[in-house]
Amino acid sequence: MLRHSDIVGRLVPYTVARVREVDLSMRLPEGAAMATHVTETAAAPSELAVRHFEEMLAFETDCWDVNDSLKSSNPDFILVDVRGPNAFAKGHVEGAINIPHREITAARMAEYPKGKMFVVYCAGPHCNGANKAALRLARLGLPVKMMIGGVTGWIDEGFTLTAS
Repeated sequence: MLRHSDIVGRLVPYTVARVREVDLSMRLPEGAAMATHVTETAAAPSELAVRHFEEMLAFETDCWDVNDSLKSSNPDFILVDVRGPNAFAKGHVEGAINIPHREITAARMAEYPKGKMFVVYCAGPHCNGANKAALRLARLGLPVKMMIGGVTGWIDEGFTLTAS
């Protein structure tokens, strides 16, 4: 059985030998500034960036926009917490319904008005439950956006959760 130190011991001499064969010095044009990690890859052309960010907004919304929209007397979307019932009971966005992503089926979703947008969220950026729910809803032909940040983002914005 190989140990980590055995592998590193075999690779280091090879790596050092290979590095010595390559000229690692950077030669920039005279007067040119060295690129940072941010600028070493050029930004996309503006027309491509516009299309990209418009498409992103077609797929997602943020906690601030959801919070503001929920203040309406008749929100134009259905907010769905896709976490399990225990997590939902401990704390969820007020006004959200609980449908764990595995329970999103055609029969279950037929209970809701046709054409109404669903906004899904889960625990946070570390959780892909909202992605799974959004995919299921899209496969059912239903309009859907994901609330980026989930519960973590909601709390980060200073909003509160409601227990049930």
